[in-house]
Amino acid sequence: MWSSGGLGYLAGVPQLRHVVVFTWKDGVGADHVAAAGAALDALRAVVPGIVSYRYGTDVGINPTNADFAIVADFETAEHYIGYRDHQDHKAFVANFVVDHAATRAAVQFEL
Repeated sequence: MWSSGGLGYLAGVPQLRHVVVFTWKDGVGADHVAAAGAALDALRAVVPGIVSYRYGTDVGINPTNADFAIVADFETAEHYIGYRDHQDHKAFVANFVVDHAATRAAVQFEL
């Protein structure tokens, strides 16, 4: 179903993809990564407009890869902004990223 204003979108069909990768600091263990995954699962349940939400640990094929990735598809850019600014997302960043990630890179692109 198309929205009534602006360019419109097909509800439930992703229009924007958000990709973020982290390299963890030395000493960040499997327990932290598992807890981060559980927190990401909880985010999907409370943030509207997420069509697809995947994350995982690098499988180790290439030694220069990042350690962890998140790929999220959103119905609209506005839904992504709502996710970015959501208090639970900000808590995730504060609790699982700020003091634990050595590097972070992200990109958003239209689908």
